[in-house]
Amino acid sequence: MTILASLRSPLAILLLLASSACQTKNSSVDLDELYGGAAQRKIIARKAVIVIPGIMGSRLVNGPTKQIVWGAFSREAAKPTNPDSARLVALPMTTDTPLRKLTDTVQPAGALATLKVSLFSAFSIQPRAYLQILRVLGAGGYKDQDLSAGPLDINYGEEHYTCFQFSYDWRRSNAENAALLAQFVEEKRAYIESENLKRFGRKGEVKFDLVAHSMGCLVTRYFLRYGEQGMPNSGNPNLTWSGAKNVEKVIMIGPPNSGSLFSLRQLVDGINFGPFTFKYPAAILGTMPSIYELLPRSRHKVLRDSSNQIDLDPLDPKVWLDHEWGLADPKESKTLETLLPTVSSPAERTTIAHAHLTKCLRNASAFHKAIDRPATPPPHLEFHLFAGDATSTPVQAEAKLGKIKYIEFAPGDNTVPRYSALGDERFSSRSTKEPFSSPVPWSRVTFLFENHLGLTQSRTFADNILFELLERK
Repeated sequence: MTILASLRSPLAILLLLASSACQTKNSSVDLDELYGGAAQRKIIARKAVIVIPGIMGSRLVNGPTKQIVWGAFSREAAKPTNPDSARLVALPMTTDTPLRKLTDTVQPAGALATLKVSLFSAFSIQPRAYLQILRVLGAGGYKDQDLSAGPLDINYGEEHYTCFQFSYDWRRSNAENAALLAQFVEEKRAYIESENLKRFGRKGEVKFDLVAHSMGCLVTRYFLRYGEQGMPNSGNPNLTWSGAKNVEKVIMIGPPNSGSLFSLRQLVDGINFGPFTFKYPAAILGTMPSIYELLPRSRHKVLRDSSNQIDLDPLDPKVWLDHEWGLADPKESKTLETLLPTVSSPAERTTIAHAHLTKCLRNASAFHKAIDRPATPPPHLEFHLFAGDATSTPVQAEAKLGKIKYIEFAPGDNTVPRYSALGDERFSSRSTKEPFSSPVPWSRVTFLFENHLGLTQSRTFADNILFELLERK
């Protein structure tokens, strides 16, 4: 999936993907001809691929009941308009408990190839947000009959056992999910070794290429640097590059490496996905640490005060309290009453909400520091970027009471600015006369004239990523 703003209308996404599919059928280019042989090549040295989706890119279910918490707009799915469901969608809040210990019964249940909208018995659409990545990579478990034909489908044959999808609870901190990714990589490494032993008589050396989309790129970057560490209670995590030991290529698609102002807007306003769906209030989104980790950096001068025109820090709790944003918005009191049913005092609910807001902002600040600190990766590790730079994208906002207003735009993919995808530190001065500087040492960069959703629908993307994964060593 994408950053929240790219999913405003499932119907619009469906039409976009349907249009893309029609164009594909009429094309004379057959990528299976180009890469089918390489995909079926039976060699023990073939690298494994792990797909890491972005925010809202994993299905979430309530463990005890298996009720869908995210992954469908349907009668049986959790609805933010229902009190019990709202408490499932949101994360718990208290004043003193650390974020990583605020757990609930919701669990990831696979990467999300479809987003089902079914609110009436005769009405059901399934916009395939990850259709293109999953089709191109032939990821196991998602090769259903609807995707079995067409020039973009690569036939991986009977020997395909090295492509996986990492699903995770995208509400939680990306550092927590990076630690889970470290465990996932080790599990899949052991699995491939056992398969190699059965098929080739020896374990072989197992290496991975990671394909990450949107917020999944932040999970990936933290994992590479810190492995299973997670965020410490104080100070910086120990930079060991332990996650990179079995990884050779990292392919990032639309990464918000320096954040996105859309995350600030959704935390302030909430989000409405469009007709036949529900609005997710700001107070529900505000319980999720991952969304704060998508906020842009203050050093890039992204937020201005509307009264005295000074630069503000989007991660400063005082800015949020002064401007009554998100969990600090008095208009969210009804939602807080729903989320904290055992707390009878409105003042106490406000105290809890403000404490949670502060924890999330401070956690995001520490997370940014951890992934932005200059560091030289192992020499074997390659970073590849696919980013959009054809659409005017917000890069600066004006802070107002209870809202924000976009006041500056720059090239991007309509959600992630070009500078953010690159991690281009020159943006602080709004000048390209200085030498390019980024916390990510890019091996290769491919810009596409596509928006955030369109990046993975691009045939240029499909052609290039298959060459990188299957042909170029």
